[in-house]
Amino acid sequence: MNLLQPNIMVAVSTDTTSGVPQTGLYRSLDGGANWSVTLLPLPTGFTGAEAAAVCYKFPTTFIVTAHVFPGEESGTTFAYISTDNGQTFGTPFIVGPGYGTYINNDETNLAVDNSQVSPFLGNVYVVYNHQFNVDNFSGSAAFLSRSGDGGNTFSNTTLLSNEKDTVERPDVTAGITGIIYAGWITTNQGSTFYIKRSFDGGVTFEANPITVSNVVLVPQVLPVPGYGFRVLTFANLATDRSNGPNSGTIYAVWQDNRLGYSDVFLSKSVDRGATWSTPVSITGAPQGSQNFFPAIDVDPLLGVVNVVYYTNRLTNFNLDVFIARSIDGGNTFTNQRVTTTSFNPNGTSPTPAPLIGDYIDVDSVAPGGYIATWADTRTGSLTIFAGYNTDPVA
Repeated sequence: MNLLQPNIMVAVSTDTTSGVPQTGLYRSLDGGANWSVTLLPLPTGFTGAEAAAVCYKFPTTFIVTAHVFPGEESGTTFAYISTDNGQTFGTPFIVGPGYGTYINNDETNLAVDNSQVSPFLGNVYVVYNHQFNVDNFSGSAAFLSRSGDGGNTFSNTTLLSNEKDTVERPDVTAGITGIIYAGWITTNQGSTFYIKRSFDGGVTFEANPITVSNVVLVPQVLPVPGYGFRVLTFANLATDRSNGPNSGTIYAVWQDNRLGYSDVFLSKSVDRGATWSTPVSITGAPQGSQNFFPAIDVDPLLGVVNVVYYTNRLTNFNLDVFIARSIDGGNTFTNQRVTTTSFNPNGTSPTPAPLIGDYIDVDSVAPGGYIATWADTRTGSLTIFAGYNTDPVA
């Protein structure tokens, strides 16, 4: 969402309506009520795109990243930039190149430093899952690439995680004074949520990671009869850049199986990421329900914490999107239904669907509202939906 013109919004997804996977771009000029649909062009020599993300930069810029690939090799992270509020995008350019079956840069994510008192205002940070030795060892590491010129060029590529660990999609967020927090969850034995910090605008990061929490990974297919879609565990970070009582707080959310079922947990830090609170469940969901794919954002004016997630809490099989909201710095949460209709993750297929996407998202609409996007099969096939609420949380 354009922070200066909140009626202007841009969303992205993997779009297969053309017959090949491309980056679908959805643009709203009326606060999410109506959307136009276009496809971002594939770079020359590439045959598909997936794992897109989008972010806003003052005053009228939107930046999109995606994993673009020729076949099953040389997966490359590309970026697209629009300086006219998402109406047109320039020629895509490489952020992290792939090389044959040796390097594949997947699962992109990004953040722009729009922080009000940051000396690094306008910096762009792109993170991705850097898969290496793809055909044999199949390692994966969290990487970050930094742009100090608003996304036009990228440099200072940083290896965040240990090359002996495996990771999925990392995340990154900028604090109110421009401190950068990059996070990832290891998926090998002894899974852990880690962060690293940068105090110089992403030029350098701390040598040693800080532990947020241990993580109990959820099964890659949730143990519900009839489910077949994969559920990957990603890190999610957000910071409070408001002028409220919790300004500067950093929040981490993730899905966790420590209770014997998938639930959404939150930990927070009030000392610039040095220490983290004991994780707590924020869904209030029934025991045994499945709650997954959390995404978090914090209202930049009021500090309201918004976390969206999928859940089967209403029917035990069909899915809904709920949002957990906090007005007291993450101490307590109220949960509300976002969807108006529960949907079957398999659509109309008689066999379990192998994929319903890998993540959903939420953006705060200041002051006090939010808009969420997710994949939904209520029409019979996988379709992108948006749901919003402009009322401040009570």
